[in-house]
Order: sequence, then structure tokens, then C-alpha cells
Amino acid sequence: MEKVSKKKPARTCMGCNETKEKSELFRIVKSKEGIIEIDLTGKKEGRGAYICKNEKCLDKVIKSKRLARVLKQEISQEIYENLRGVMVDK
Repeated sequence: MEKVSKKKPARTCMGCNETKEKSELFRIVKSKEGIIEIDLTGKKEGRGAYICKNEKCLDKVIKSKRLARVLKQEISQEIYENLRGVMVDK
């Protein structure tokens, strides 16, 4: 019996617009209550947006305010700083 390899889910980074494996990206999620947080598990409920584990992409997203447009809500500087902190840790 042949082994069937599963396709790995791919997502597009908001910063560089490159399609990468989901595991290579951070997910930012907006819950139904409007709470925006970093989803390190990739399984939280809500509207998700993805960004590379790269500070250049984060800088592009901040400058263009793309995350705010995608999630249809203003993004606090605290969220961006938390994301930058998680990137430095990885």
C-alpha cells in the first residue's frame, strides 16, 4: 500500500505577498468580540491574517496599515510590539 503524502496548508504573507507553508508564518486573529491577538497555535477561532517570521515584512505591514484593512479594525501599537517581540524570540 502506497503512502499518500498530505499537502501542507499554504498561506500568503501580508508583507511580501509570498505563499509559504502555514508553519512558516505567524497568524494574527480577530475574534468575534473584536479582540486581536497573536495565534501561535494557528487554531483559534476568528478572522486570520498571516505574516512571515521576518521583521522586514512586519515593517511593511505597519507602514501600509494592511493588517488594519484586512481585519477591518484599528491595530494598536501594542499588538505590533508584541508581534515584534515574538519574532525576536523565534
